[in-house]
Amino acid sequence: MKGKCLIFSAPSGSGKSTIVQWLTSEHPELNLVFSISATSRPPRGTEQHGVEYFFLTPEEFKAKIEANEFLEYEEVYTDRYYGTLKSQIESELEQGKNVIFDIDIKGGINVKKHFGERALSLFIQPPGVEELRRRLVGRGTDTAEQIEIRLAKAEYEMSFASEFDKIIVNDDLDAAKAETLKAISEFLNKN
Repeated sequence: MKGKCLIFSAPSGSGKSTIVQWLTSEHPELNLVFSISATSRPPRGTEQHGVEYFFLTPEEFKAKIEANEFLEYEEVYTDRYYGTLKSQIESELEQGKNVIFDIDIKGGINVKKHFGERALSLFIQPPGVEELRRRLVGRGTDTAEQIEIRLAKAEYEMSFASEFDKIIVNDDLDAAKAETLKAISEFLNKN
């Protein structure tokens, strides 16, 4: 039996990646495999090529766009691309694995349109912009200018929440994890 797709989108700093990592490490019964996105941004911290992302130069990324190798892609900032390689996803689904996407808002909407009922799209929403600011400052990976850009983008992205199958407000991480697990379990158990 073919696998299904679980799409997670959220503004930066919402806790999306924390929830996705928890699901993939603590719930082997869900048969999840991580969709590794391609990006033209440089690695952060200890990120490795082929583990967190496929790191490509902007030129390599553009060549793959021309060759129609992406399920979806987005130029999030100038020369800062993110995308999902078709070959990686189809291979995992054919093996019966459930592919989990940690993806930007527009990408999440596009993947949902492509897979339809074979996909569950989840929007992880922060409790508010000020809490989001606190989280972004706290993780210490961005400059003050980058944080302001991310916050402006977050406000815009939150306007798309209603296009997702389910909105999960992450004001309490344990509650958000439980709500997410329940939604995924119900979706995967449907025929």
